[in-house]
Amino acid sequence: MLGSTIGRFFVGVLALIAVATAAGLVLLWPTGEPALDLGPGLGTATERAEVLRIAELRCAGFDGTCRGVAVRIRTGPDRGRIKAFQLGVGGIDPPLEVGDVLRVAPEEPLPGARERSYLLADFERRAPMLWLAIAFAALVVVFGRLRGALSLIGLAVSLAVVVAFVLPGILTGEPPLAVAIVGALAIMLVTILLTHGVGPKALAAALGTAASLLLTIALAVTFTGLTNLTGLATEEATLLAANSSGVSLEGLLLAGIVIAALGVLDDVTVSQASTVLALRAADPAQSFATLFRRALEVGRDHVSATVNTLVLAYVGASLPALLLLSSTRLGLGETLNSELVAKEIVATLVGSIGLIAAVPITTALAVLLSARLDAEELAGAEHGHAH
Repeated sequence: MLGSTIGRFFVGVLALIAVATAAGLVLLWPTGEPALDLGPGLGTATERAEVLRIAELRCAGFDGTCRGVAVRIRTGPDRGRIKAFQLGVGGIDPPLEVGDVLRVAPEEPLPGARERSYLLADFERRAPMLWLAIAFAALVVVFGRLRGALSLIGLAVSLAVVVAFVLPGILTGEPPLAVAIVGALAIMLVTILLTHGVGPKALAAALGTAASLLLTIALAVTFTGLTNLTGLATEEATLLAANSSGVSLEGLLLAGIVIAALGVLDDVTVSQASTVLALRAADPAQSFATLFRRALEVGRDHVSATVNTLVLAYVGASLPALLLLSSTRLGLGETLNSELVAKEIVATLVGSIGLIAAVPITTALAVLLSARLDAEELAGAEHGHAH
């Protein structure tokens, strides 16, 4: 099938996208020192510690009681030693119990001090997260078998692209939007082709994702400008601006929209391409218009559910900010106009429009590619094999 004229044309387009993505990776690959350095404030090394005792105290210079916490240091130069710190006199003050495992940060030693003192930095969370990740991976492999295992590899590649390319690229001063576009295309190519093979389903899904992603980017750039979004609505953005990092906050906002949209687009385009091939296999003689219409009906149901998922994902991520705004006496219009809310509205609507556009685009591509498949090829294409 991929030897047909339309198949060769689509393969050529995807090859051009792959070459452009590879060139972008080479040109934008992070080199040199990061342009942003926040110093030790957010990056202080911490040590593992276990809570031994908690006692209520009356702290000097503080109106009320505070808590004294004794911990045994489990790592670092003070391993095995017992240290103490106070909670309730400023800084974080979470509920603690004896036996809790914490991360503690060493304080700057006072002149003449013989021993190092520590402050509570956070809870130790890595072990529970590791077990959760193992459970997730096991379920994916048991349910998805080989396809599930390949999807896990694709997930690892996606995270590797973000950690090794996107974040360092932005930190070294490359344009955030350009880095996000190249990173998103690289993730899309690897995950779709790795998980679904090199066949009509993967080809239609990859091209549909690329086209929808470009539409999403165009809309994001346009409406970020029209709504005058600055990217300064969050504390993190303010911290970046205050440290003269040189990072474009508007570009960072756009990059976030691109990366967030990619995952949903992948899901929709692969499902839609698979639907087309299944419908073609059920009735190979149906016309382009009939197959397109039938597949679109399925796509409408998928989009309705996915748009709701996308909106709720943004709402969930912004819930603390929405709660704060809801507690004010601002009117609804003024609340929606605030950048903290407006940026989420723009991101949600832009991503949703790209999502909706992905359905007819991918459907049309998959219908064209499936037109000359025989029954055996259709059976193989449904399972993601190349022919």
